[in-house]
Amino acid sequence: MKILIINGPNLNMLGKRETSLYGTWTVSEVEKELSSEFSQCTLDFFQSNSEGAIIDRIHQAVNEDWHGVVINPGAYTHTSIAIADALKILSCPIVEVHISNIWKREKFRHVSYVAPVATGQITGMGKYSYFLAVQALLYFQK
Repeated sequence: MKILIINGPNLNMLGKRETSLYGTWTVSEVEKELSSEFSQCTLDFFQSNSEGAIIDRIHQAVNEDWHGVVINPGAYTHTSIAIADALKILSCPIVEVHISNIWKREKFRHVSYVAPVATGQITGMGKYSYFLAVQALLYFQK
C-alpha cells in the first residue's frame, strides 16, 4: 500500500515550537517511527511551509498511484480553500490529522476547509494521530 503523508507550515519546527502543546519529538522522528511500524507500506513524506508547494504536491499525486493521503495542513486547515480544492481532485481516501485537539483551542481553529473533502479527521492524539491515520487507511483497503 502506498500512502502519501503531507505536512504543512511550521511542522518542520516540531520539537522546538510550543513543546507543551506539540511535544518534544520532531517530524523526522515520527517519519522514522511510521516507516518502521508500517514497513509493509510505501510511505512518502512531504513537508512545506508554502501553500503553493503543497498544492503542487497534491497535483503531482493525481498522476501517481496512491492508495491514501494523510494530511496535516497546519494553519492552512483554517484558511486554504485552494488546498481543499486540490484535494478534491484525488480519488483515494484522505485523512486529515492534527496533533493538538483543534476543538479545545482558539475558535478560529474550529473551522477546517479540509474536513469536508477528507474521508475522516483525527485530532488531539499527538504524534499518534499519524499512526491512527495510517491504520484507518489500511482499514479502508480491506
